[in-house]
Amino acid sequence: MIGFFTPRYVKNGREMLHAARKMLCYKRDLLQPHEVAMIEGRIQDLADAIQDRDPKKVENAADLLNHVFETHFPPRSHPELRENCEVVLVAFVIAIAIRSYFLQPFTIPTGSMQPTLNGIIVTQTESLPPNPLVRALDMAHYGRSYFNVVSKEDGKILSVSDVSWMWFFSYTEIQCEKQTLYVPAPSSSVIERFQLRRYMDEFDKAGRLVYKGQPLRAGEVVARGYADTGDHVFVNKVAYNFRKPRRGEVFVFGTTNIERIQTPDGNSQYYIKRLAGVPGDTLRIDAPKLFINGQLASGSAFERVMAGTYEDPVDGYRGYSNPRVGYPDPLDIHNPINLLTPTSTVLIPEKSYFALGDNSYNSADSRYWGFVPEENLMGCGMFVYWPFTKHWGFIK
Repeated sequence: MIGFFTPRYVKNGREMLHAARKMLCYKRDLLQPHEVAMIEGRIQDLADAIQDRDPKKVENAADLLNHVFETHFPPRSHPELRENCEVVLVAFVIAIAIRSYFLQPFTIPTGSMQPTLNGIIVTQTESLPPNPLVRALDMAHYGRSYFNVVSKEDGKILSVSDVSWMWFFSYTEIQCEKQTLYVPAPSSSVIERFQLRRYMDEFDKAGRLVYKGQPLRAGEVVARGYADTGDHVFVNKVAYNFRKPRRGEVFVFGTTNIERIQTPDGNSQYYIKRLAGVPGDTLRIDAPKLFINGQLASGSAFERVMAGTYEDPVDGYRGYSNPRVGYPDPLDIHNPINLLTPTSTVLIPEKSYFALGDNSYNSADSRYWGFVPEENLMGCGMFVYWPFTKHWGFIK
């Protein structure tokens, strides 16, 4: 109420005084001692004029203070552009800090966790892709990419491989005798879904032709359908700094020091599985059931997976399976984990964890390549942020 009766020149003077003091604190390290002293003197002159309630003195002191600041801190060109760049830079730094220390975005690459989490799913269709508006909406909602790849030339397929563009967009490159075709989906799914091997020559280990592929014809549909992106999740990188990993939760880990899944270049990959066993646990699988320390695995996550069987799935879950001899490498029959029979058990050593995929019959996990070292843990899967399907939300 008292401020309502304060003269305008006093209010304006106080606002300028406050701004000048803030600016001096902000720019003090750029000034010489005598310049700081001069600015502080002008600030004090304005403060004294306000105290004396002399409008003329306040106006003169404010003009002198403004002149000093304009002299030492001239306005820079394009201030709006500079401010916008600073905002973008600060936002980028904050995003990098969050990604590095708190939340790590992760994309599900395969179907080993289905139906809990989806990898990339390729669907074949007979109909042509819809109009651009529907395609844009489906991309935003489902992460769905439509394609209609038609051969323009006659000739056989020479090779099929995965390629990337700008380190982000992945495609299947179909190299033919006279053309190169692209499909926005992984090569393994494209080859299987569209039976591309029938267009390719097959050779044995000695280099002898065992199957002669049929040629493509101009105008023939090579691949038509759509690919739904894998679930994009946030991984909580902080949780394991404050608590131990818990049985039944979804977790992400690197492949460093896991010899059987090392990449040729030695770089670490990241896998997402369900944590089935912690140090000291004894595991046994009697399909479709998982036993931990002699007891049927408890908890909603395990119970959901074990609800169905291979022949009679429940909501897509088929239970746990014993390792298949030769899977995933058909030339290797020596599994590091002895769970080949319903009576086989395995004891998890210290500082190690046991990972299982919810899609047990199609998951390469600890049953095949061994334990996950403690130092490999990244964090627990927390939230599916895209696409906006029934999986959106906290991971269970």
